[in-house]
Amino acid sequence: MVKQYLDHSKEILSSDLSEFKFNQRRGLGRISLFGYLNRHDLREGFPLLTTKRIGFKTISHELRWFLQGETNIKYLVDNNVHIWDDDAFNYNLPSMVEEGLYSNVFKKFSEDWYRAKDDYVFRIKDDSEFSVRWGELGPVYGSQWLHWPKYLPVNLNINGESKVYYVKDPKGIDQIASTIENMKNNITSARHIINAWNPEEVPSMAIPPCHTMFQINSNGEHLDLMLTQRACDMFLGVPFNIASYSMLTHIFAQELNVKPRHFIHSFGDVHFYTGANERAKWYKENLSELKKKCREAEDPLEFRSILDFVNKRVPEESKGMEGMDHVTGILEQLTRAPKDLPKVKISKKHYSDLTIDDFVLENYDPYPKIERELAV
Repeated sequence: MVKQYLDHSKEILSSDLSEFKFNQRRGLGRISLFGYLNRHDLREGFPLLTTKRIGFKTISHELRWFLQGETNIKYLVDNNVHIWDDDAFNYNLPSMVEEGLYSNVFKKFSEDWYRAKDDYVFRIKDDSEFSVRWGELGPVYGSQWLHWPKYLPVNLNINGESKVYYVKDPKGIDQIASTIENMKNNITSARHIINAWNPEEVPSMAIPPCHTMFQINSNGEHLDLMLTQRACDMFLGVPFNIASYSMLTHIFAQELNVKPRHFIHSFGDVHFYTGANERAKWYKENLSELKKKCREAEDPLEFRSILDFVNKRVPEESKGMEGMDHVTGILEQLTRAPKDLPKVKISKKHYSDLTIDDFVLENYDPYPKIERELAV
């Protein structure tokens, strides 16, 4: 798994098909490759990166949050999981300004923005009423997985005339439960799909789904899961996605009393962020040379040389945008040789009853963390 991730990373940094893009919404450059597929054999071990430490508890908390149908960050914040803080803050900030909770919609990544966001997260944790009102992300993953919109007919008599109107069922369609039930009845069908991309509700979400849908396949003995992901932050997001959906593969396999086999990952726009302003400009202007060096590199020592080349020439990161150059982070990983994969154990409970203590990671011995910031 780790070698696949590193080979894919090298491909993004070296392929003739990869290109520099500037993300207007985030104000960041990125080196992007469109279209790729990786297959991870879960029988060989749990696919958690070993070339840097990944927070297994963070991944487990988020997956449990999804499977509970949650869309409020209160549970995550209470458990020291902060990967959704920025999106929740940005999503709620305009309305909080309207109600006088904050003075204005601060420029993203400014000192005032960071200060207000830290205050917001503290209040989510400390004030339950505040968290109920302002901790929502809109109908993101958990809502779509467990409460996909469904509309029920209602007969109303208006001015003596009977008409049928449709109202939204607050429970909606539980895609997880219905998929498991359908697989119990016809496990080898090719129709076992769970979708997070709901065109009607995308505008109401804090961020449109990056991992848009997954399909489950089984021959009655083994189970595979394939994720389709439209936008893929290769340095920070993708390692989480691989681990999360591999755990989900294990959970579905346990529910159906079959063996987990493959996690397949289908990528749309997969990319490394380059930072902003002059730093992004440098990557754009020097991308051809960087590609050539990465294409020719064959061992960790050569990637160490490429990392030194970049570090000596690239401009300093812009104030407030520190840590958003992910290219140097992946180059550092490419200097490290993969280690043996760990194992994961998940308690044999119904998926809705799983607690954080039911996810156990064994024999994980990664290299140290490589700290970078999440682009929002």
